[in-house]
Amino acid sequence: MSGYGTNGYGLSEPRSLRERARRHALLPLRVFLGVTFIYAGLDKLTDSGFMSADGTGSIGEMMNAVRDSSAIPALVDLALKSPVGFGYAIAIGELLVGIATLLGLFARVAALGGALISLSLWLTVSWQTEPYYYGNDLIYLMAWLPLVLAGAAAFSADAFLAARRRRTL
Repeated sequence: MSGYGTNGYGLSEPRSLRERARRHALLPLRVFLGVTFIYAGLDKLTDSGFMSADGTGSIGEMMNAVRDSSAIPALVDLALKSPVGFGYAIAIGELLVGIATLLGLFARVAALGGALISLSLWLTVSWQTEPYYYGNDLIYLMAWLPLVLAGAAAFSADAFLAARRRRTL
C-alpha cells in the first residue's frame, strides 16, 4: 500500500507525516531565499549611496576594491563599464528572483537565476574571503541548487498550475 491517497481532483496526496514532511522539506529554504533576495534587491534599490559610480559604499567603489582579487577580473571590468547599470541589474534580478521564489512561479528558473547571481557575486566580490566558508555568496549558491533540481512542490504557483492542467486534460 502506498503512502498516498487521492484528493478531490484525483491527484496523489501524502498520507503519512513523513511523506508530508518530505513534500514540504524545501519550503523553509524557499521562503528564506525568497525573502532574503527581495530584501537584498530592495535594499540596493533604495540606497542612493550604493547606486553610484563612486563614493563610500557605492557599487563602483566595491567593484574597484575587488577587481584585482576576484576570480574573473574581466567580469568586474565589464561591471565597471557601467557600475550603476550593473547595480540596478543585480538589484532588479534579486527582486524578481525573490518574488518568483516566494510565489513558486517558474521555481526552477527563478532558482537558477538566484544561483547565477550568487555565483557571479562569489567569483567577484567574495572570492578572496578566507576561510572560504565565511563568504556567504558560496553558501547562497549551494542553497539554490536543491531548488534548481526539485523546484517548488508545495504551496506554489507551479503546483497550482500543474494541477489545473491535469484537471483540464
